[in-house]
Amino acid sequence: MQDKTHLVDDITGHRRMRRIRKADWTRRLVQENRLTVDDLIWPIFIIPGENIVEPIAAMPGVNRLTVDKVVEAAKEAADLGIPALATFPNVEMHLRDETGSQILAANNLINRTTAAIKKAVPNIGVITDVALDPFTSHGHDGILRGNEIANDETVDQIVRAAVLQADAGSDIIAPSDMMDGRIGAIRRGLDAAGHHSVGIMSYATKFASCYYGPYREAISTGGLLKGDKKSYYIDPANGTEAMRDAALDVEEGADMLMVKPGLPYLDICWRMKEAFGLPVFAYQVSGEYAQIKAAAANGWIDGERAMLETLLCFKRAGCDGILSYFAMDVAKYLAKQG
Repeated sequence: MQDKTHLVDDITGHRRMRRIRKADWTRRLVQENRLTVDDLIWPIFIIPGENIVEPIAAMPGVNRLTVDKVVEAAKEAADLGIPALATFPNVEMHLRDETGSQILAANNLINRTTAAIKKAVPNIGVITDVALDPFTSHGHDGILRGNEIANDETVDQIVRAAVLQADAGSDIIAPSDMMDGRIGAIRRGLDAAGHHSVGIMSYATKFASCYYGPYREAISTGGLLKGDKKSYYIDPANGTEAMRDAALDVEEGADMLMVKPGLPYLDICWRMKEAFGLPVFAYQVSGEYAQIKAAAANGWIDGERAMLETLLCFKRAGCDGILSYFAMDVAKYLAKQG
C-alpha cells in the first residue's frame, strides 16, 4: 500500500507556502501591503461654542469639538504625521432650514473651523464636504421640493458653498451629496473663482447603507430625516451602477475617488482602482467603527487587532488612503512601533 505521507511530500514538497511564513523576519520580508500614518485621514465633528469636548454615545472615543479644541486636535494630528482632517459640522437647529441656506454663510461653522486650522496648523490638509444634510431641517443632502430632491438647484447651491469653503482655506472639496453633474459644476465654479489648485475628492460611490446611523447622531440629523436617501444614493446590490457613477465623476474632473462605506465594499475599491488609476479612498464609516468598538467592549474581539486588520484590508483592496475615526489611535500605535 502506498505511503500517502510520502506522496504529499513528492507532490508539494517543492512549493510549500509555509516556508515564507515560518519566522517573523521572513513574514516581514514578503509582506505585500503596509499601513502607515500617511494613509490616514481623520474625520472630526465640530460644534459651536468654546472649550467643549462632547462625547458621542454611539461612537465611543469620538467627540464633538468646538473650534478651539479642533485646532488643538489638528496640532496633535500633525505632530503624529496625519496628512489631513475631514471636518463635519453639527449646526445649531435654529440655523437649519428647508434649503440648507446656512451653508452659504461665509463665516459658518465649517468655514470658521477651516480658517482656524489653516492659520494654526498650515501644514495639515483640510477636506470639507458640501452636502447640505448638516444644514437642512429635513436631513437630506439636497434641497427638498415636495417629496423630491431638486438635483440642479442643489448643485447650484453646493457650487457656491464649495467656493466659500475654498475661500476659507479648504484644500480639497469632497462632495458627498450624490447629485448628478456636481463634480463638473464644482470644478468650473472653483476655477472661475481662481481656486485652480483646490482638489475634488468625489464621493463617487456612496451607497444607501445602514452603516451611517452613528454619524447621523453625531451631526444631529437622525431624527430629522424625512423618508430615506435611496433616490440618490446607490443600491448596495449594484456594483456596475457604482462604476458607471464613478466613471462620470472621472469624466467631470474628479482628482480622487471615494468609496463609502468601506469594508462592505472592498470589491468596489478594487474595481475603481483597476478601472481608473486615480487615487482611491475608502471611508470607514461610523457604523463600521461602532461595531468594532462595541464588540471589543464586550470582549468578543481584540479591538486593536480588528482596527489594524480592517484598515490593512483597504490597502490590499487598492486604496491609497482611508478616512477613519481610528486615525489618531492608529497614528499613536504606529509611532510606538517606531
